[in-house]
Amino acid sequence: QVHLVESGGGSVQPGGSLRLSCAASGSTFSRYSMGWFRQAPGLEREFVAAISRLDRNTYYADSVKGRFTISRDNAKNTVYLSMNSLKPEDTAVYYCAAGSRLIPSNTVGAYDYWGQGTQVTVSS
Repeated sequence: QVHLVESGGGSVQPGGSLRLSCAASGSTFSRYSMGWFRQAPGLEREFVAAISRLDRNTYYADSVKGRFTISRDNAKNTVYLSMNSLKPEDTAVYYCAAGSRLIPSNTVGAYDYWGQGTQVTVSS
């Protein structure tokens, strides 16, 4: 069982930056691949980025590649999402997720545990 808590969301102007954090507790963090997803009003939850358990391979949605960076600190049981050059279309609730697959997935169903989400709003 893994409990995930996101933080770091907020409101920012286009072109700005935010750094989201997701703190995990309850189980061995390094056993899990971690992912970030987002959901805008009226839309399905979509994949943003993922990072593997130990070798730190990273994966990104095309829409965020080059602007967002996912990283993890297994000693702190935390995964991060650094977001730069933010656009209005990045506005959504951002969720972190933990999954047991060796190779991270970009599908919602591949993850076993989810946080409660943090709101990111990009607007002028």
